[in-house]
Amino acid sequence: MATETHAVEEGMAHAADAAHAAESVGMPQLDFSTYPNQIFWLIVTLVVIYFVLSRIALPRIGAVLAERQGTISNDIAAAEELKLQAQEAEKAYEKALADARAEAQRIVAETKAEIKADLDAATAKADAEIAAKSAEAEKQIAEIRANAMQSVTEVAKATATDVVTALGFRADQSAVNAAVDAKLKG
Repeated sequence: MATETHAVEEGMAHAADAAHAAESVGMPQLDFSTYPNQIFWLIVTLVVIYFVLSRIALPRIGAVLAERQGTISNDIAAAEELKLQAQEAEKAYEKALADARAEAQRIVAETKAEIKADLDAATAKADAEIAAKSAEAEKQIAEIRANAMQSVTEVAKATATDVVTALGFRADQSAVNAAVDAKLKG
């Protein structure tokens, strides 16, 4: 058992020496004895990263960027085309609106002219009816005047005959008629 204890003690001493040696060296990256090995693996890693990036990643990224740029260019061109179409549609709308307004003004003018013509015709018809009724009324008034004058003449003759008879004279009808006619004439 002594040999075993001695072996364990020796192993522990060895481990303690190794730990002590590790503690005295510090970080393995800063150990100058491992610099050539670290530089070799750094170069290998950088070359692998360069080839992976240059052969695989960057072409894919470039393709995506080119595709994106193409899509953006196509979208801008489509937007410009749609803008031109919208401007043409706006011009067509404005022209159609102006034409519609002109047509509406024309229809209003025609309607006004038709209404004025109808009104003028109705006015002319009414004027003609009024003129006809006026002429008829004038004719009736003339007849009434003529009849009134005749009636006045007859009443005047009858009254004159009655007045002369009432005064006790005998009335000569021809003399009474001549006297009344002379008075009526002025």
